[in-house]
Amino acid sequence: MSSKNLKIAALAGDGIGPEVMREAIKVLRAVEKKFSLTVNLTEAPVGWAGIDAAGKALPDATLKLCKESDCILFGSVGLPDRDPSIPKEERPERAALLRLRKEFGLFANLRPVKLPKELSHACPLSKERQGDGIDILVVRELTGGMYFGQPKKTEEISAGAGKGTIQRAIDTMVYTTPEIERIAHVAFRTARLRRKKLTSIDKANVLENGILWREVVTKVSKEYPDVTLEHMFVDNGAMQLMLRPTQFDVMLCENMFGDILSDEAAALAGSLGMLPSASLGAQSGDRVYGFYEPAGGTAPDIAGKNLANPIAQILSVALMLRHSFGFNDAANAVEAAVGKVIASGLRTGDIFSASETNARKVGTTEMGDAIAAAI
Repeated sequence: MSSKNLKIAALAGDGIGPEVMREAIKVLRAVEKKFSLTVNLTEAPVGWAGIDAAGKALPDATLKLCKESDCILFGSVGLPDRDPSIPKEERPERAALLRLRKEFGLFANLRPVKLPKELSHACPLSKERQGDGIDILVVRELTGGMYFGQPKKTEEISAGAGKGTIQRAIDTMVYTTPEIERIAHVAFRTARLRRKKLTSIDKANVLENGILWREVVTKVSKEYPDVTLEHMFVDNGAMQLMLRPTQFDVMLCENMFGDILSDEAAALAGSLGMLPSASLGAQSGDRVYGFYEPAGGTAPDIAGKNLANPIAQILSVALMLRHSFGFNDAANAVEAAVGKVIASGLRTGDIFSASETNARKVGTTEMGDAIAAAI
């Protein structure tokens, strides 16, 4: 977008969401000042905060705000101790998160996984397996597959003569050619901007979905002769992420496989607290509506204790500036500020190691202050 007026809906959510969102907004305000932007940011409740405020996880006023905004900066939703108290379809993940994905057609999830060399100690792999550095982008299809396919239900069925009934749960995995084509184009275009290698993940040896996925991705690849395509079964992909992660550049996955593999890949960066994500809809002119959130959850065990790592939420701001507004210089400034602070030795508890000679453990607020100051 060419305008320097940014209209953003900020939905902090539950658990550590409000804490890390506060630090992200602090950094965004530093960017606003440095790059002469006008940030119109409005906060609204979602998740259990929405239920407590308005009786449902995605209040009507919150949805209206999102529709009137250029994009959504999201925290996290759900509280394990409260979720079972309401019907499944009313719980925050289904009623807010999945609904927002569908409402705005957010079909492409981008999750960058980078391991700064200063955090090599936090990676569970040996330094030999880390090679010259881990830098992977997982591109996940977000609105199809098992999570949205119908029928989806739990039902009572007969257990046989005189044996009463048993429960049966049904989830349906469904993909169409256009759904696969559009996410494949996103992945190939992204690979062109990186190291020009794409690994497509499927289960074509077992699933009909996998066969179609492989056929369509192969067909789309003909439009990108400069990008090297390889196919890999999902089980092998999970293993290869641990054995030799440096072989991957862009990983293209359907919804459920992408959910699992991107969380596995997140461990390579040392902590979920380091991983941002962007969920994007179709491009309309120069505008891409986006939904930006940290990869981790609400972490209620550390909520309110100034312990949470705000970096994933802050890096989500960088993705927002880049993908929804086209402000690459501002996005680069946020990422450089995070790198500078990490290089200086500041660490939240999740990435701290006493073996580092120059490391200093800090809280959520101090980490956000340092990154904002480094902009």
